[in-house]
Amino acid sequence: MIYLDSAATSLLKPPSVASAVYRAIQSCATPGRGTHAAAMRASDVALSCREEAAALFHMREPEKVVFTMNATHGLNIAIRSLVPPGGRVLISGWEHNAVLRPLYALGAEIEVAASPLFDPEAALRAFREKLGGQCAVICSHVSNVFGFILPVEEIAALCRERGVPMIIDASQSAGVLDLDFPATGAAFCAMPGHKGLLGPQGTGLLLCAGSAEPLLTGGTGGRSESHTMPEELPDRLEAGTQNICGAAGLLAGLRAVRAMGPEGVRRREQPLFAFLRRGLQSLPGLRVFAAETVGVQTAVLSVVSEAMSCETMADALGRAGIAVRAGLHCAPLAHTTAGTLATGTLRLSLSPYNTRREMERCVAALEKILKN
Repeated sequence: MIYLDSAATSLLKPPSVASAVYRAIQSCATPGRGTHAAAMRASDVALSCREEAAALFHMREPEKVVFTMNATHGLNIAIRSLVPPGGRVLISGWEHNAVLRPLYALGAEIEVAASPLFDPEAALRAFREKLGGQCAVICSHVSNVFGFILPVEEIAALCRERGVPMIIDASQSAGVLDLDFPATGAAFCAMPGHKGLLGPQGTGLLLCAGSAEPLLTGGTGGRSESHTMPEELPDRLEAGTQNICGAAGLLAGLRAVRAMGPEGVRRREQPLFAFLRRGLQSLPGLRVFAAETVGVQTAVLSVVSEAMSCETMADALGRAGIAVRAGLHCAPLAHTTAGTLATGTLRLSLSPYNTRREMERCVAALEKILKN
């Protein structure tokens, strides 16, 4: 199978990830629940994972790296920590339902800083015009549909100037783009472990600048006499037994990402992405959503055909052994902003482990499908 759905999950991972999960299942108990060898091994895994993540995102305090189930879990913690019921929130026009649905559940007053696709200056201008008086700003670093890189550092600077806390959704950028979390001044940054960080599904990280309100309450392994959750991180946000086997796999993924470096990941992906983009742009009747400017798009490409639905193309590619995704990608706001809500898109998303030969086969297969 040719796997081109890495924006959903990174099926292509270094072998060390599966090996680490297997070892943890055999040897790790629960961190903070004893001083025996199996519990201490689990504590070492958890601390090492936090330390690797802190180093990747330029943080000095690994205790402010909180384990979550996924990015959605982290975003819910961050949103409920900053946004009261009915609160005003400013978001980009490219947000995922992981942001929108928690806001709707709170009855929040949602303002959208809408801007054209692949135009970072317009995005920054939209935030500059609308920012002020909100209880929070939420911005995706990279659109999961189009790979559009939003100027989160500059938006974060605006938030600092105007005293509005910011939440960054790094679901599509973590491990792919360099992000200095403390330098942004953002309150939170949420990400999955199973995408660009190359870890297993069921893992995620929430980077915290300060404290937060727990989404779940329960046992933390310490301060058992207290009726309330501890104040200190990460215990305040990590009720119950954590996915230590997943953390072991995520640790291996983080080490692989740090060894390559975000620039190394980009060096592997971008030539393949450029080849795929040119090949798809050569196919008649196919609209390819590609940035004209270098550095504005990650290795995520959406296309729409004049003659065939996205779902039909995806099914035909699947029968040819090529895994892609079609539809709205859980991001109807992004499709509304781009004007593709009625059709959705066919999305092809790469990883550093794809090959030139796979790109050639994908273009040839889609050409054949469109001709037939």
